[in-house]
Amino acid sequence: MPRPIPNLRWRIAGLLAMATALNYLDRQSLPVLAAEIRKTIPISDTDYSWLQSAFLLAYGIMYAGGGKLMDWLGARAGYTIMISVWSIATMIHGLVGSVLGLGAARFLLGLGEGGSFPGSAKAVSEWFPAKERSLAFGIFNTGSSVGAVLAPPLIAFIAIRTDWRWVFLLVGMMGFLWAIAWWRSYDIPSRHPRITPQERSYLKECRTSENRPETRPISWIELLRHRQTWGLLLGKFLSDSAWYFYIFWLPKYLSDARHLDIHQIGYYAWVPFAAAGIGSLTGGWFSSWLIGRGRSVDFARKLALGLSAAMMPVIVFVTHVPVEWAILLFSIAFFGQQSWSTLVMIVPTDLFERRVVASVAGLVGFGGAMGGLIMNLVAGRLLDLGFGYQSVFSVVGTLHVIGFCVILLTIRDIRPLSRTELRAG
Repeated sequence: MPRPIPNLRWRIAGLLAMATALNYLDRQSLPVLAAEIRKTIPISDTDYSWLQSAFLLAYGIMYAGGGKLMDWLGARAGYTIMISVWSIATMIHGLVGSVLGLGAARFLLGLGEGGSFPGSAKAVSEWFPAKERSLAFGIFNTGSSVGAVLAPPLIAFIAIRTDWRWVFLLVGMMGFLWAIAWWRSYDIPSRHPRITPQERSYLKECRTSENRPETRPISWIELLRHRQTWGLLLGKFLSDSAWYFYIFWLPKYLSDARHLDIHQIGYYAWVPFAAAGIGSLTGGWFSSWLIGRGRSVDFARKLALGLSAAMMPVIVFVTHVPVEWAILLFSIAFFGQQSWSTLVMIVPTDLFERRVVASVAGLVGFGGAMGGLIMNLVAGRLLDLGFGYQSVFSVVGTLHVIGFCVILLTIRDIRPLSRTELRAG
């Protein structure tokens, strides 16, 4: 008989955080290694943009449909399959010898990684009552910053001592180790062999108290009749256009424009991602602090969003300062972006009923991925045409501000929509 583990749900939250860290570690391997790969496989800026866009296309598709897939497979089998797919895709990066092969591997990586957030959300919904879910979400979401912080120095360490191909092979193997641990340790509370009777009873009581009468499901088409949905989708489309440019092009910018080698990139590139992790916690905390001080949800969310967006134009000055100051400016922008991102994904829970929040979040996430896809293509083309990084930074530095204006125009009051409003559209 397996020995029961007290507070098992928090260990599961830790496993989810590890998976999110691996998610970002895998996706950042190509950007960090771009200069090394180009010594073997000729990759133009346009080629590079197509590689990242292949990832984002698959990621966006799976982000929107991943919830339904996870509901069908279950969190245990579904997440095991997803991380196995993206781990295989990561390893394929190290085996191919052409841009086309890298593109196929990148697309497969996006399909696997796109299911990670819906998988984590489903696991949290199964193991945590409503009053603990925001903390559980916060725990697994910190994995993204941890993975992004670890990626540059870890990848540089492996690449310097071996070869860029070994980076993809070794990082991919880490995912299979996690998949084994997840398959062996995860199950729903009602049948988990290592849950304590006290925790099983606690979760059962919480589920009973949260039961609500079932109503007819609401389709994506019905949700898209609401200006609030479009406001969030377009806001995310604009802001993630900038974000995906930053995370995919930062290491390449440091190599191309600042002439840093793989060792120096590993030294500098983790710093903005550490700032991003702090920003993701700060934005949500500040908004909640304002609500606790008696401010309305509408005021608290919009003020925090506005302050986050106001930080982003600093990126315009990156090309005019020494590299150390450029890293500081990137850090301010990354902090503001992740503060913004946390708040944008909280707002659907303020507006919509719980039964449709996941669908709205899926649409918003899809919009963000499509924004990133288009911006990557535009950036690659502009750079190959000789416009330079300053032109691209001038564009992305304005996108959060425009996105904030879109949200102000489309969501006049952040408050729960009534069922009548939800049906009327």
